[in-house]
Formats: sequence, C-alpha cells, structure tokens
Amino acid sequence: MTTSRSTPSRGGTAGAARGRSAARDPRPAYQCDACGHQPPKWVGRCPECGEWGAVVESTVTGPTVSGRVVSSRMPTEPARPIATISAAPARARPTGVSELDRVLGGGLVPGAVVLLAGEPGVGKSTLLLDVAQQWAVGAGSPSLVVSGEESVSQVRLRAERMGTLHDQLYLAAENDLASVLGHLDAVKPGLLVLDSVQTISTTGSEGVPGGVTQVRAVTAALVSVAKERGIATVLVGHVTKDGQVAGPRVLEHLVDVVLHFEGDKHSSLRLVRGVKNRFGAADEVGCFEMHEGGISSLADPSGLFLTRYAEPVPGTCVTVAMEGRRALVTEVQALIGATVAGSPRRTVSGLDSARLAMVLAVLQRRTERLTLHDREVFAATVGGIRVVEPAADLAVALAVASGGLNLAIAPHLVAIGEVGLTGEVRRVGAVPRRLAEAARLGFKVALVPTGCGPDSTGAGPEHMRVTEVTDVRSALHHAARASAE
Repeated sequence: MTTSRSTPSRGGTAGAARGRSAARDPRPAYQCDACGHQPPKWVGRCPECGEWGAVVESTVTGPTVSGRVVSSRMPTEPARPIATISAAPARARPTGVSELDRVLGGGLVPGAVVLLAGEPGVGKSTLLLDVAQQWAVGAGSPSLVVSGEESVSQVRLRAERMGTLHDQLYLAAENDLASVLGHLDAVKPGLLVLDSVQTISTTGSEGVPGGVTQVRAVTAALVSVAKERGIATVLVGHVTKDGQVAGPRVLEHLVDVVLHFEGDKHSSLRLVRGVKNRFGAADEVGCFEMHEGGISSLADPSGLFLTRYAEPVPGTCVTVAMEGRRALVTEVQALIGATVAGSPRRTVSGLDSARLAMVLAVLQRRTERLTLHDREVFAATVGGIRVVEPAADLAVALAVASGGLNLAIAPHLVAIGEVGLTGEVRRVGAVPRRLAEAARLGFKVALVPTGCGPDSTGAGPEHMRVTEVTDVRSALHHAARASAE
C-alpha cells in the first residue's frame, strides 16, 4: 500500500522564504541630512527644512527590546553622599584671556566641552589660537589645535604673526575622527581645540561630512572622550544665514557651554556672548578688539562707543546699554535731513528700525515745534555696537529732538528709559548699575524713569544729579535746562 505525502506548494515555500527574509533584513528608512527629519518615504525636497536633495536612505534595524523587561545590573560606580564628593576636578582653570574667562565663569573646566560659533572671518580661529598658546604657557599641560579647514603651515603663519609660538602648543590638520583620537593618545593634551566640528567625519556613521548624522556622532564621541580623560575641549561651529548654530539642535544639548562670537567685519569690536553655561552665568559678554597683531581683550570698552567733542553738537545723546551683565556707555547720533516729497528715508545703523519709527511717531504727536513726518531721519550708534533694548528709547528721542531743533544736549548728560506710545517714560532694569558706570566715566546728570532715582533705589552715585522724568516732554525740558547750566 503506497502512502502519498503532501508537499507544500512552490508558492507557499517562496512566500515563507520572503517572510523570513523580510524579518531578517533591515527595513529602509529615510532621513534629511540637513535637519534630521525622517519622512516616511523618499522625497526630493525635505518637507521640514525645504532643502533639495538632502533626503538620503538610512538603515534602521528596529527596536532591540521587544516587550521584555530590562534587568538591573551593578553600576560601575556606586552613588555617594553629595558631601563626600570632591569639587576640585570641576574647578575652572584660567585660560589667560581675561574676557573669555569672564564669559566662561572663571576659565575652562577639565572635561568640559565648549561650542564657539560665529560667522566666517569674525576671528574664531585667531581667538582660540591665542587661548591655546596661553594654556600651553600657564597650565602645565600641552594644548592641541586640530584644524580641518587649514593646513598646519597656514596655522603656523598666523601663530607667527600673533607671536603665539610655544613648544607645548601642537598643531595637526585632520578630517577623520579616528586620526583626531590618535593625536590625543600621542600628545595627551589638557586642551583640545577642534576647528571646526563640521569638517570632521567618521566612518562609523552615515551621511556626508557636516551633515546632521555626522556632526551628532562626532560631537558625541568627543564629549565622551573629554569626560573620560578630563580634556578641556573647544569646538568651533558654523552658523546659518539666520545666525543660529549649524547642525542638529541636539548639538547644543550635548556640550556644556555654548558661546556666540559676534562682530561687524568693518569694525574692530568683537563680542563673545554666553548662551549656555553649566559652570557659570549664561548672560555674560566679553569684549575684544581685532588688530593686525591678532586679538586682545577690552576690559573697559566704553570709550569705543563715545565721541569727544570740543563743543556740544546737536543730534547726539548718551545712554547706557546692558550687554549681559556689563554696562556700556554708548552714544546715539541722529541727523535730520531736509523736507522731501513723498516717503522720507528712515535709515538706522546699530539700532532697531521699528523702535526708531515708534519714537519718531511719539515725538511728532507728543511734542511741540517738532515736525518729522516729511523729513529724512538718520540714526546710528558709535563704535559698531548694536543697541536694540528699549532702554535706549529716551536717548534716541533726545538725539532726534536735538537734531531737529538744532539744540545741543550737554555732553555730561545720560538718558535711560523706555518710551511708550503715549509718550511716557517706562522703567527699565539694572538702573543702579547703569548709573554707576556713567558716573565712573564722569557724567554728572542722568535722566531716568520715575521710580528709578536714588530715593527709590536707596542709593545713587556720588557727584551725579539723577532726575526722574515722567514723559518725553519733561525729559526734553530737563535736558534743555541741563544744557543751559
């Protein structure tokens, strides 16, 4: 008796094989190399950032934990009472550049990772080369500068011009992360400067150099190495057209400190502004001056933003702006042109154009003998500083009124206050600090909002007369009286 065996059909066998193959093979996924967005399928233009040709295919293996409970394990280092932990390893070490130490909160902390971002040509590489040389001189450990954009000969020429040559300052030109780690093993530096993080790539990650995936992987690896070996690390970052740090947003979360290097290419003034700082205040500002020999700190930059006249000139007024925690005495200038038909020009430099338009409307409406609606107005600050805070409104109003009426304001007067649409002068912050800085530079008369005078704050600078003003009209009256004295 013959027994027939049932054999599976060829179609069923092929379907099962395809099922097993699909279960083993990784499923394709897509990711934008510019912003990190993951669309469900390939598209020519990223729906998140709008970049063309930035969506690439990546491999996603799926979750490694499928509903199973993760068991606990013994930690590598047990938790200890906070009082028994030493804070000495986290003490900041001065870099030798006073203004940078001011922003960092005293210096660089071993193992800390700092991201310094700025526009091309603003002076990031020049500043950090000076920091590396100062570290090599005073810290007792080597410093390593790795350049991904320049050759070692180009960096050597800049160092020679700046006078920053030292035996403990090492240079390398690399674009591969593994080579950078090899230099760290050979030199064993206390400070690493990487210029820039967007030029370094690693073979263990997908994407093109400078893309989201590569920048994230390189930064994460450098942060891990810095924490493990106690190396103070400074990463140079690029910025976008909007002035934001280029790359994924997680880049700013990975590092300990984020600094923005700002400055106008046509001015010698440079500002290092703290955005994030795990070891100090995040609102400090450091001032620097670019010159032929490199870059130097400006401990007292207020003199850059003032003009000394032999005689009082109409169209100028002095205010005190706050850059972080630093008070900077700044001069505002205004020029009132001739009457023109149609729409007159409103040109600003270093000021907010919207606030200037508001101040002009208030002066036109709330003051007498001042006609501005058909006249050209030009307003600017001195020294290349940008003042956009409302506390400069009163100084802008006095400068415009002074130019329009051809009446010079006393050179020893400062004006501080925000101007409202009804002409009132509103309170602003940090008035005692502003007045103290103005008094230090020799100013004798100050116009401040109501509630900000010495009687309200409890103390005032010596040899300075502080007058509270309620509106723009009273401010003009007191300014004219001070000029007549």
